[in-house]
Amino acid sequence: MGLIEDAKRGVITEEMRIVAAAEGVTEDFVRRGVAEGHIVIPVSPYRKVKICGIGEGLRTKVNASIGTSSDIVDVDMEIEKARQAELAGADTLMELSTGGDFTEIRRRVVEATTLSVGSVPLYQAFIEAARKHGAVVHMEEDDLFRITAEQAKLGTNFMAIHTGINYETMKRLQNQGRHGGLVSRGGAFMTAWMLHNEKENPLYAEFDYLVEILKEHEVTLSFGNGMRAGAVHDATDRAQIQELLINAELADKAHAAGVQTIIEGPGHIPVDEIETNVVLQKRVTNRKPFYMLGPLVTDIAPGYDDRVAAIGAALSSSYGADFICYVTPAEHLALPTPEEVYEGVISSRIAAHVGDMIKLKKRDADLEMGHARRDLDWERQFAVAINPERARAIRDERMPADADACTMCGDYCALKIVGRHFNF
Repeated sequence: MGLIEDAKRGVITEEMRIVAAAEGVTEDFVRRGVAEGHIVIPVSPYRKVKICGIGEGLRTKVNASIGTSSDIVDVDMEIEKARQAELAGADTLMELSTGGDFTEIRRRVVEATTLSVGSVPLYQAFIEAARKHGAVVHMEEDDLFRITAEQAKLGTNFMAIHTGINYETMKRLQNQGRHGGLVSRGGAFMTAWMLHNEKENPLYAEFDYLVEILKEHEVTLSFGNGMRAGAVHDATDRAQIQELLINAELADKAHAAGVQTIIEGPGHIPVDEIETNVVLQKRVTNRKPFYMLGPLVTDIAPGYDDRVAAIGAALSSSYGADFICYVTPAEHLALPTPEEVYEGVISSRIAAHVGDMIKLKKRDADLEMGHARRDLDWERQFAVAINPERARAIRDERMPADADACTMCGDYCALKIVGRHFNF
């Protein structure tokens, strides 16, 4: 029995109890969310994972993506990235290597973390085809399904799978064109394969078989967003919406078969289209958990894209997105370092919290910080801070003569001046 079947039978599992306790909601709220497809709890029969609920009524979760590239294959560095992501407070991890020994890298990453680990099996299938046959378009269809099962057995317990790219989606893309091109690797691989072989996407054509594999290994299916915009001028276009509609229909089918599902969302979106995207995504998918990729709200800030994405993620969360994929300062420029992974997670956690302040009315921590600042209680301020170590380090390296104040105001601390005459 999978979690969905248990939930539909009224059974509250240990995983549901853990999520309820962590989120401050009732156990039956979580059970009903899982039964209806509004909440997922990624699990694995192959390893013990840190239980994390994603979906409606729960805290917005943050994913950190790591992985080698064809230029940089340093497995020890990827292990350190996984460690830094978990240290910074990421809720899940995606291992997206495109260089080196895929099985060995994923095995070591899975062993190095307690977080749920996601992957994109399609990457491995196409890149192995390129290594073996000279081009990604020579990928054998069976390899997609074989590799999906192999990755699941390693303990990879949620997967981004590009089911929504089919002939209809490609037709929308070809008819409309793009200002920023097609930026999804999975989307590019599958589109090239379909055009070269004049065949339908196997993940779409053989979806029932895919669901059987995922159900057998208890993998949560995250519907990949291969037609996401790579430039704000391409946001909310026909190809993106066509893929969403297909994935929404398939998600209902997968859920009915007992597979937990997440719907991924578009990447670059101007601020005035974020609410539309969240509402549309939730409406057409029957309120499945929404995994927002970014979103980046402007295209002109390379080197600061973690901040750009945090703006978009905060708004997305406030409108109802459940899960956000972090962006690092290296986005669009280079493979991120462990330090940039850490910074990316922190930026996304801030964004998730800002969104939850609106969506879930979770403001207790901010109230506590307000009181701690009013009282000049520095230890309480550090305890409440999202990154206590950094806050403490900045203060310690520039300590004022008056230990109650800070070097911003020094002798003219507003709180101390008023505090002599007025009690709040």
